[in-house]
Amino acid sequence: MLTTQFHITIFYPSHLSRIPFMAKMVGAVTSYSHFPLSSSVCALSAPRKSSSTFFPPLASIPNARISHRAAGPPGSRKKTSDNLIAEISPHRAASAVRLLRIEHGDAFADLLNEKGRNSAENEMGYVERTLGFRTRDLDDRDMRLVTEIVGGTVRWRRYLDHLIMSLCSEEKMFRDMEPLLLQVLRIGFYEIIKLGMPPYAVVDENVKLAKRALRPGAGNLVNGILRKLVSLKETDSLPLPKVAGDDRAQARALAIIHSHPVWMVRRWMKFWGIEESVRLMNWNNSDPCFGLRVNTAKGYTRNDLVNRLKSLKVPHELSTFLEDFVRLQTGMQTVIQAGLLKEGICSVQDESAGLVVSVVNPQPGDTIVDCCAAPGGKTLFMASRLKSQGMVLAIDVNKGRLRILKEASRSHNVNDVVTTTNADLRLYAEKHNLKFDKVLLDAPCSGLGVLSKRADLRWNRRLEDLEQLMNLQDELFNAASMLVKPGGVLVYSTCSIDPAENEERVSAFLLRHPEFVVQPVHGFVPPDCITEKGYYFSNPVKHHIDGSFAARLVKSSRSTCQKPIP
Repeated sequence: MLTTQFHITIFYPSHLSRIPFMAKMVGAVTSYSHFPLSSSVCALSAPRKSSSTFFPPLASIPNARISHRAAGPPGSRKKTSDNLIAEISPHRAASAVRLLRIEHGDAFADLLNEKGRNSAENEMGYVERTLGFRTRDLDDRDMRLVTEIVGGTVRWRRYLDHLIMSLCSEEKMFRDMEPLLLQVLRIGFYEIIKLGMPPYAVVDENVKLAKRALRPGAGNLVNGILRKLVSLKETDSLPLPKVAGDDRAQARALAIIHSHPVWMVRRWMKFWGIEESVRLMNWNNSDPCFGLRVNTAKGYTRNDLVNRLKSLKVPHELSTFLEDFVRLQTGMQTVIQAGLLKEGICSVQDESAGLVVSVVNPQPGDTIVDCCAAPGGKTLFMASRLKSQGMVLAIDVNKGRLRILKEASRSHNVNDVVTTTNADLRLYAEKHNLKFDKVLLDAPCSGLGVLSKRADLRWNRRLEDLEQLMNLQDELFNAASMLVKPGGVLVYSTCSIDPAENEERVSAFLLRHPEFVVQPVHGFVPPDCITEKGYYFSNPVKHHIDGSFAARLVKSSRSTCQKPIP
């Protein structure tokens, strides 16, 4: 896992956890891996890759020029003039290498650059290590372009690949294309079509990159294909499919046009129809908003945070849902580099996650357990609501991320009420007879509500994954229920918009556990976010925040309590 040189607190949905069928990833932006920006690896452990290697094995990049240099951290080698190629665009070289790492499972498309200025040197280290040469140093503008191009290229991958394949002389040419060459073409297509960069500059710069990183013939191929694209774009005749035919054919066409997996499109069309599905895909393809939660436990107010943002000239909006939150469309890198996260003034947390905490409704004196806690965003928010009275027990299977959570609790001045336990929730619940006032199960899920922030997540999910996830969710739901005292509250939440992971899991649980009843969330969250059955649900298109779900259940007071928490 990549780690930063200092700890900052950036929290993502805590449900995209490691599950049996795939090696998983992280949650706090202080650790990186391939799969979802994930969270609560609360139940299952899986082999972890060594943190010393973040680029594909040489054998996995056929025909690409790879530098056989000594291993070590990207920034650990001296710059030399021997391998400095100043005429190569630095942001394109860095983007191509990052995309290679993402595609081969050793990185993900992070939209928040947590290392600030140090990451420019790290990125160039990866360029030198992979391509065998350096470009000029990446400045702040270059780094913003790397973030934009990488996120956008990954997000629009299906759309771009359809166009690239259409402009190749034959499909086999596309299928057999070496990975680095394909990344260079994707970058060029994205810059021309989606960023509207001057075509002549895009063609020239990407041809240079292909020639130097691969060979002259590769540059000639890039030149020919990009020029075809420019000609088609100028005549508004891009070879895109028509949305026609039966449901399956329409889903395939929409999946290309809006760059989503076909199975997702078909599922959404079934639930919500074409128009709503298109609106959802447009949201997923838009630039994401980020939420900042002010750290009230350290005495800061939202006005304090707003004043700091004004002094940094960062555009912002006040949350209309939660009084501790501010919303940013741009300027997150400025916030990070200014140290607001490092100082514990605020943390990055979406309002949808904050509303889940509102459903829990922590009160001073409560005993609470966060069953799948890492990376800890909800744990810290709940702890701040306790006002130093009560406790939050944070359980997670990932010891390293629990350690980060513990450090964050000190930074946020809530360590007096936060306790961490490294355990599989299912085993913990069976072994211990402790009972709590309130239990939050922020369950591992598909993450289909956070696709705007997780550009690569859509490509790392399969329909088959949902069944395995639902089985895990049921097991964890059962385990979490064992920790609730009579009359206590159990909150089940996800960052998914899929009914199978949300309402259906609650219905199945209630059949197994008649001692629990649904308590409608009226009064806990805005009325606009409450379903007919009394659950909390945020719709990304409607509410302009991440998609999430929460059900508040109350355990019968007649149930036997063996050992309450004092």
